[in-house]
Amino acid sequence: MTRTIIEGGFIATVDPSGTEHAAGHVVVDDGIISAVGAGRAPEHLRAGADIVDATGCLVTPGLVNTHHHLYQWLTRGYAQDAILFDWLTALYPLWSRIDAGLTGAGAAGAMAVLARSGCTTVGDHHYIFPKGSGDIVGAIVESATRVGVRLHATRGSMDLGASQGGLPPDFAVETTDAALEASREAVERWHDPSFGSLVRVAIAPCSPFSVTADLLREAAVLARSLDVRLHTHASETIEEDAYCAEHFGKTPTQYLEDLGWLGNDVWMAHCVHLDDTAIARYAATGTGVAHCPSSNGRLASGIAPVRDLLRAGVPVGLGVDGAASNESGQLGVEIREAVLMNRLRTGADSFSVRDGLRVATIGGARVLGRDAEIGSLEPGKLADIAVWRVDGVEHAGILDPVAALGLGALPPLHRLFVGGRAIVVEGALATAEEPIIAEEVAAASRALAARL
Repeated sequence: MTRTIIEGGFIATVDPSGTEHAAGHVVVDDGIISAVGAGRAPEHLRAGADIVDATGCLVTPGLVNTHHHLYQWLTRGYAQDAILFDWLTALYPLWSRIDAGLTGAGAAGAMAVLARSGCTTVGDHHYIFPKGSGDIVGAIVESATRVGVRLHATRGSMDLGASQGGLPPDFAVETTDAALEASREAVERWHDPSFGSLVRVAIAPCSPFSVTADLLREAAVLARSLDVRLHTHASETIEEDAYCAEHFGKTPTQYLEDLGWLGNDVWMAHCVHLDDTAIARYAATGTGVAHCPSSNGRLASGIAPVRDLLRAGVPVGLGVDGAASNESGQLGVEIREAVLMNRLRTGADSFSVRDGLRVATIGGARVLGRDAEIGSLEPGKLADIAVWRVDGVEHAGILDPVAALGLGALPPLHRLFVGGRAIVVEGALATAEEPIIAEEVAAASRALAARL
């Protein structure tokens, strides 16, 4: 048995009681948390253990990213002053030239940055599959293995081109049947439903304005026949509301529900423009939400009603969203963004730093259907653990270590563990050479731009 003891730090367990220890310990045996408590670990557990001194650190669950587009790491800085629809129109021609090799390079860069910002579980939504582009999902899985993070890959799709009234150009979409078959193949090849799995796959048609009703309906049937989750974008902008009203005579929530797209096996990205009726339907059905505050700000989409969602009992997690609409790519900073933006919407006392941490950890785990495995520091859960150094010049003296993370600058990582394996050590990726990944990203970005 391999044992690691993390001790001496401020422990924020994010368990149901919100238990915290000003100076505590976490014991990990063979990648599973076996004990959490105050003070030093008991003497009988120490013999032969790897002791990680967390003095001056904040120890939290690893962060869970519920929505991303990893390939967009190659297309940052474009359409800097555009709203969503204009931004998409500007970038679709570039994205439609992507292939597996380029996607893998971008995914490795994006996941390296995610890991360095405290993220242990990455939810990715890839929805562009040009003809002859190779095994894109496989390339993303390979990059996740290289970096060492836990991956929730969603096999996305688009089948509603501009000639049919959709937003993407015709050359960027698949046929409905091809998208469904490829989704089935991705699940059968890559999805691992076992406890502690490193790769899971969901089915994820892109959005109401880029896929047909047939694809949405049949994707829901397919996912449930394969016992996997469903994901899409919903209620992101007022333009989307107008599109759904014009084309379907319904709100996005009404349209998606009619097609079988509300349920406790579904999570939606953004959900900025939900009225009280929609929030009630999400709550009644257990539908989850990926809150992406920085991207929503970058595209001026608005501020999601997170306080109302949480009070209604809706599962809510954090997301970075596409790196082309959030060039930082860091999940850790989204805690602060969520706290600040939601206070702007609903008041200074409406969203605490612990609310932000909870959404970033156990909230995200619940959204992905993994709250029995990750998201809190409790015995029996996977040892996905972030150890943040908060005794440096940027954070020393902040009264509350959780506020150092949720209101201060993003602290550097002393350690980041995935299943008990340290993948970040003293702020640097321990599983791959960061300069090599950076060179590969730069080369892939140039290569993609040259294809226009």
